[in-house]
Amino acid sequence: MSKKNKETVEKVYHKKLIKRRKPNRSIAGDIALYIFLALVAFVMFFPIIFAVSNALKPLDELFRFPPKILAQNPTFDNFADLFVTMGKSWVTFSRYLFNTVFMTAAGTAGHLIIASMAAFVLAKYDFPGGGAFFKLVTIAIMFTGYVTVIPNYLIINALGMVDTYWAIIIPAFASPMGLFLMKQFMEGLPTSLIEAAKIDGANEWRVFSNIVMPNVKPAWMTLIIFSVQGLWNNRATTFIYSEEKKTLPFAMQQIQAGGIARTGQGAAVLVVLMVVPIAIFIFSESQILETMASSGLKD
Repeated sequence: MSKKNKETVEKVYHKKLIKRRKPNRSIAGDIALYIFLALVAFVMFFPIIFAVSNALKPLDELFRFPPKILAQNPTFDNFADLFVTMGKSWVTFSRYLFNTVFMTAAGTAGHLIIASMAAFVLAKYDFPGGGAFFKLVTIAIMFTGYVTVIPNYLIINALGMVDTYWAIIIPAFASPMGLFLMKQFMEGLPTSLIEAAKIDGANEWRVFSNIVMPNVKPAWMTLIIFSVQGLWNNRATTFIYSEEKKTLPFAMQQIQAGGIARTGQGAAVLVVLMVVPIAIFIFSESQILETMASSGLKD
């Protein structure tokens, strides 16, 4: 069969496949489905709308009963007052922001690298104790941070890392959820693809960085979402005591605890703290959907 005939056959087959997969649904069913999805989307997006609206309300509207969902006289005074209050602190807003960004970025990067490398070994290599180690990781997922806070403190204290950035960054590297997620996803990666790369002369690092990681992009983008959300909202009060090393959520929480006079600033605090996690989620979600739609390897 010539190349032209082969392409024609493939196009005809593709059209038949699309026609065969066309859902057998009426127009009314489509409309009902879209309405339902729109309602679900509104319910999920409503807390964000309400938080932003509260941040834009003047004080008299914040205390109005019954409360209005949208601000009647929107103003940015709450944000201006927030930055004025932060400016009066002997530790600047930029310092709190740097601490949070640095710990979030370093902890997420280290978590991603270590979890991915460990997951690759566990998923594609058989070695004594590998199965037992993964079972131990699975069990560790059941324990929350409240259970392990005392052992973590004792270890961090013994290593001399109390009141340093590393007290937050190092424990983030060992989060079991990232390893579990990456390992489960890498198991679906074709082993024949890795073997073909090795036959072509690729070493282990090149296989990992150029073959494995690009093909498990949905997994590590999801890992980034979870890691950033956890670290960005970490107040770090258990391990960090120096004011100049504390995080932005801690400083914002102190403003929220300022009483009725700072109610508007407290509403602005919520918006400031949720901007970065939401932005990371939106960016990562689009990347995940694009990757999953354009890839799909099978043995």
